[in-house]
Amino acid sequence: MMKKAAPARNLRRQSARAAPLRAAKTRRGRRGASEAAPYHHGALRDALLQAAERVLERDGLAGLTLRAVAREAGVSHAAPTHHFGDLTGLVSELAAIGFQQFNAAMAAACSSDVAYPAKGLARAKAYVGYAKAHPGMYGLMFRTERLDYSRPSLHEAAEASFSGLASAIAASRQEQIEKEALTLEQAAAIARAWSLVHGFTMLMLDGRLEDILQRLPDGTDVETLLDTMLKVAMMKPPPAS
Repeated sequence: MMKKAAPARNLRRQSARAAPLRAAKTRRGRRGASEAAPYHHGALRDALLQAAERVLERDGLAGLTLRAVAREAGVSHAAPTHHFGDLTGLVSELAAIGFQQFNAAMAAACSSDVAYPAKGLARAKAYVGYAKAHPGMYGLMFRTERLDYSRPSLHEAAEASFSGLASAIAASRQEQIEKEALTLEQAAAIARAWSLVHGFTMLMLDGRLEDILQRLPDGTDVETLLDTMLKVAMMKPPPAS
């Protein structure tokens, strides 16, 4: 009987020794799960987008990967894929946020009761100001080849941006503009205004205005140059002789 009982005692000893190891593994597993997913489901999506914006502004579009975003947010590498599908999905949702911020900045600049052209100047300055404050986001918003405009959030935000521009041109021309059925003259006016401000913005972000600024009197900055350019652009041409 004694010989038969020995294996049972050995099993009990082995089980007792293994118990602390199992407990430690359980604690590590729980801690790892907590560290990998510190957010509730709804908050995690927002946290990932916030992390993506930080990565974009810090490391540029080339550094914006799903793994980089997961590391920035402190979550598992699978989390961005679960919420956005792939990198195109992520950057498209991020661009939608950019357009929303962009639209809000210009709406705030035009919220007063001032008349055109002062309102047009304020809108243009807000356009450039947003790009200067968020160069990575602004660059992403116009990288059409990287974005999926079939996603509702991006489509709606981009459409709202165009509607705002069309409304500003309508005010300057003192006429109604149906953005789905433009006249050639209306389209030309919209393209002209957009080209002017977007072109200036890209030159600024690429550092290509520095050569011009160095040739101007001391103290002349980008904002002064922009203000003067806009005023010159809005001046009525002299009457034909």
